Amino acid sequence: MRYFSTLPAVILVTALAACAHKPESAPAPDTKADQDVADAYVYLLGRLLVLRQEQIDFQKEGFRWNEMLHRDIGGTAWGNPNLDVAYSEAWIAVDERTCVVFSVPRTKGRYYTVQFLNGWGETVANINERTYPKRQAGRFGVCLKGADVQLAPDITRINLPARTARVIARVELGKDKRQAALLQHQFQIRITGVPRIDPVPVTPPFDNSRLPGVEAFDSAAVALDSEPDINPGMMPLQARVRQIAADVAASPAQRKRVDRLIREKAIPQLVTEGGTTRNGWTRPAIIGQYGNDYKARTRANLAGNWANVVQEVAYFDSDADRDGNKLNAANTYTMTFPKGEIPSEHVRYFWALGAVDSVDSCVMGNPAKRYLLNNQSKLQYGGDGSLTLYFAPERPAGAPDGNWLPTAGQQDYKLTFRAYGPDPSVASGNWYPPPVVPGK
Repeated sequence: MRYFSTLPAVILVTALAACAHKPESAPAPDTKADQDVADAYVYLLGRLLVLRQEQIDFQKEGFRWNEMLHRDIGGTAWGNPNLDVAYSEAWIAVDERTCVVFSVPRTKGRYYTVQFLNGWGETVANINERTYPKRQAGRFGVCLKGADVQLAPDITRINLPARTARVIARVELGKDKRQAALLQHQFQIRITGVPRIDPVPVTPPFDNSRLPGVEAFDSAAVALDSEPDINPGMMPLQARVRQIAADVAASPAQRKRVDRLIREKAIPQLVTEGGTTRNGWTRPAIIGQYGNDYKARTRANLAGNWANVVQEVAYFDSDADRDGNKLNAANTYTMTFPKGEIPSEHVRYFWALGAVDSVDSCVMGNPAKRYLLNNQSKLQYGGDGSLTLYFAPERPAGAPDGNWLPTAGQQDYKLTFRAYGPDPSVASGNWYPPPVVPGK
């Protein structure tokens, strides 16, 4: 609505004259709308990363619904493995009339857990001595919430928020790998009935080195309709995702704009923001169960699916030395834990430190086929009680062999540090590994 007619004539003439001589300025960019696109993309990507892994598992890894797959001990063929544990994995499917019964062996003196995750990468349950102190072993019935299924009295019921879940059983190898393997194969599944199982959703493949652009929104309906998001406050984001998907489908200009925003804004924000960094090590602000922090969830899924909650494990990673230079496999580095800060003094169970490539988080190979250092390594401590670890293509002069993690090639990489059963100082975020120091 215009109000010029209400102004005095002299003011109107002056205003029009000023406009006549003032060059027309471009409209201010709608930065909020741009950020809305970036946020919607990051939200959607979190689900697409899990869907990608689900498709890989069934198409390439040999998974079958409601069957446990026992991984070979020490296997490194999948992304971001923890080589301290024996893995058993499954995808389970239930419905209103069926449950999956897990048999969990009695495990003493070593870490174990059976972790359940939904299709967004949220940890929805763990079976272990911490979550079920009075029921550490036996049979557990995993059912869809509200399912009308009668379980035997000796079966402990666990409710799932959706019809499918990813399951990972981990057993610490410890000093006796043979015993760990025996325990691993005692984690078993039995299905009560025949559930209705929908086909695995199909979305276009992509790599971490080239994340999807606007084409991610072509899969929006498949991603959102195939798995509910259990976290609060996500409905507006889902509506935004669907609206952007409709916009890019209807307008080539919008499609081009959204792709540009993803490449220039969303992805750079995703890979550079998040977590707290100290001593060159970054720790997620939240892990395993994310509430309304969907960005942290997507970052965790990008780094490696299936993160557990901080009560189980604390995660740290570093891709640079103390001077800010990227870690490279051709160089030599050290890190020294002073007396009183030794990792084994801050965990109830075990710690592990390994090297993975900086893109896909796959184990970085080396001729010695030694892929991690941990509390089971043949570590030697300094005379002052400190612990120095070495990362180098050749064992540095004077370095104990058990303290050395070999690297190979000239690729950039990152170090990952895990603390299982973190003590309060680690769990609260007050403890960090020491900086990685470049050697000579």
